[in-house]
Amino acid sequence: MQEPARAFTGVEKAAVLMMLVGDDEAAAILQNLDPEEVRMLGKAMFAVADVAEPQVAEVLDEFVVKAKDKNTIGFDPRPQIETMMTKALGADKAENVLARITPREEACAIPLLDWLDAGEIAAMVKDEHPQIAAVLLVNLDPAVAAQVIEQLPDAMQPDVLHRIATLGPIPPDALDMLRDVLTRRASAAQSTAAVPLGGAKEAAAIMNNARKATEQRVMPKVAKISKETAKAIEEEMFVFDHLLALDDKSMGTLLRGVESDVLVLALKGVEEAARNKFLGCMSSRAADGIRDEMEARGPVKLSEVLEAQKTILGIARQMAKDGTIRLAGGDDDYV
Repeated sequence: MQEPARAFTGVEKAAVLMMLVGDDEAAAILQNLDPEEVRMLGKAMFAVADVAEPQVAEVLDEFVVKAKDKNTIGFDPRPQIETMMTKALGADKAENVLARITPREEACAIPLLDWLDAGEIAAMVKDEHPQIAAVLLVNLDPAVAAQVIEQLPDAMQPDVLHRIATLGPIPPDALDMLRDVLTRRASAAQSTAAVPLGGAKEAAAIMNNARKATEQRVMPKVAKISKETAKAIEEEMFVFDHLLALDDKSMGTLLRGVESDVLVLALKGVEEAARNKFLGCMSSRAADGIRDEMEARGPVKLSEVLEAQKTILGIARQMAKDGTIRLAGGDDDYV
């Protein structure tokens, strides 16, 4: 009985093609991939090492068809845009315009970090000064940084998170110190300018990607270091839009604890769909009353809207602590 044809994933199809090209061509392709893509592709190449000739032909045929259908070619538009702007406006004016419209690049790339997993990074910095760990973590994707911070010593975790939240512009010598830690394996380019890194938002993003148990253990310790820092992180961790994830029962309970004038102001600052989510958890009579009051109120100051939303968030956090409502966490548990 003939063995059924193997169904390849997209990565495995790419791996088959990589195995067919020469070493130089394959190396050139790999140099244009992200670290995670390189890892995925390398693993797939081992998986397709025993592919049969008919299956290779199928992959090649599919590649040719897709190549013919492709009608766009990606390129870096910056040189062309710079040339056009310079010809049209002159060098000085073009430079000013480009400074405002050019997309921002990564503030402080440390390429070696992309090639290390969380365990390796944690092992490299666990015996270093917490400030070094803080600078390193803000160069990582928040999800990866969360894995790193969870693997650091318990006593070190709140200190590192506090330093991330209060991190200011980093002078070149501080970045050089961090690079010295990493140059045990590779060299890095010299930094020429201070780079703004860190802040409560970055610390909050890391905590939002960490397990709930980690957040519950670390955040109270951060509060002992600085109540202001802990409060700033918590405010960034939980924003008004997160309330939309509440189930109907929890939403209804929350709204019953909010004064109507506060709710009217808060809902003036959200889209209609989000507004309907809130009002849909109220009785029709109460919802109509809120809508009428919103219409009668007319334009309001943005500062008043934000303050009202902040008040509701405070009520929600307190209800969650009391166990009255459930706020979805970063994993399957609740607080």
